[in-house]
Amino acid sequence: MTDTTKYNDQFTARKAAVLVPTYNNAKTLESVIRDVLSYTSHVIVVNDGSTDETADILDRFPQIQRVEYTPNRGKGIALRRGFRYAVEQGYDYVITIDADGQHFASDLPVMLEKLETEQKAIVIGARNLQQENMPGKNTFANKFSNFWFYVETGLKGPDTQSGYRLYPVYAMRKMRFWCTKYEFEIEVLVRSAWKGIKIDWAPIKVYYPPAEERVSHFRPFRDFSRISVLNTVLVTIAFLYIKPRDFFRYLMKAENWRSMWYDHVLNKEESNFRKAISIGFGVFMGIVPIWGFQMVTAMALAVLFRLNKALVFMSCHVSLPPMIPFVIFASFATGRLWVKDGSLLLPFSTNLSLDIIKQNLFQYLTGACTLAVAAGVLVTLIVYVLLAIFRNDPARQRQVR
Repeated sequence: MTDTTKYNDQFTARKAAVLVPTYNNAKTLESVIRDVLSYTSHVIVVNDGSTDETADILDRFPQIQRVEYTPNRGKGIALRRGFRYAVEQGYDYVITIDADGQHFASDLPVMLEKLETEQKAIVIGARNLQQENMPGKNTFANKFSNFWFYVETGLKGPDTQSGYRLYPVYAMRKMRFWCTKYEFEIEVLVRSAWKGIKIDWAPIKVYYPPAEERVSHFRPFRDFSRISVLNTVLVTIAFLYIKPRDFFRYLMKAENWRSMWYDHVLNKEESNFRKAISIGFGVFMGIVPIWGFQMVTAMALAVLFRLNKALVFMSCHVSLPPMIPFVIFASFATGRLWVKDGSLLLPFSTNLSLDIIKQNLFQYLTGACTLAVAAGVLVTLIVYVLLAIFRNDPARQRQVR
């Protein structure tokens, strides 16, 4: 049995195909297809409205499957239509490979091996970004993309921009995507991670020709602008919906409550200062006047500053019913420190003017911020003193040793 037959049988058994999106890659497309065909006959080429000799080249390979349309719509559309076609043809997985010659078909077995352990995962071919000829803008763009991917999903990865990927297209068949250009490859990762599809990486080789020979359809200003807009939308969704959703799903499980109590609240390894500052910060966030965003912001900052998330979460509830009226009253009353002739109670009069509304709003906002800081600091000090009296500080014990 030849290696070609062996690998082709693996593609057949796994219901997998290689998907090659292409747009005006006539110089490299033929060699890419021949390279892939040496591993499998399950090849789908999406001709994204090419205007060069692409169609003539594809005619030389009657054994491949073709998806063609005009005009050019962008890589995102090419991939989405390729995914849909693959599912219609009975495939569960596709491995995408770029048509510009930078990827090697010899890495296809690496991607196939991942299917031995990962039946529902997107596997990204991680490039060596330090290698010779790697364009500097690619390294920067990848670090930029990796950072925002972490913010949006909480997952860290070495390479979120590689186009060499294995997609579980059957598992993703009901997902509906927004993006049509290069930014699609960011969207599909983030939204798949939100759906519970695992994101994994596998090392691959990559070839970057000299700059004078390199062909790229990436338009820096326009495409970076689209990517920036997408990341803004994804971050907003992540902090307003995804992260609170995941946290409350975590809280719905009884075993997680036990784990939170013993591992976080009663954590014997955590210092008294961290416990105190976590509780004080939670109180601060519960009072600060960003209603509707208090819990989300508190949990995001707790993660950023490595605070005790369980203590922050519990103490942030200082502003929940039935405490809300008392917090608002105390905030308004505290605002008298900053407003000359400020009232003690919220006015309920039919003679309200715009100036009175502005004054009372200013009194409430300044009072709430002042009260939040004061209460947060006071609670931190009280909790720290009580812990110092009744609990041995693990940090101090480690210093003594």
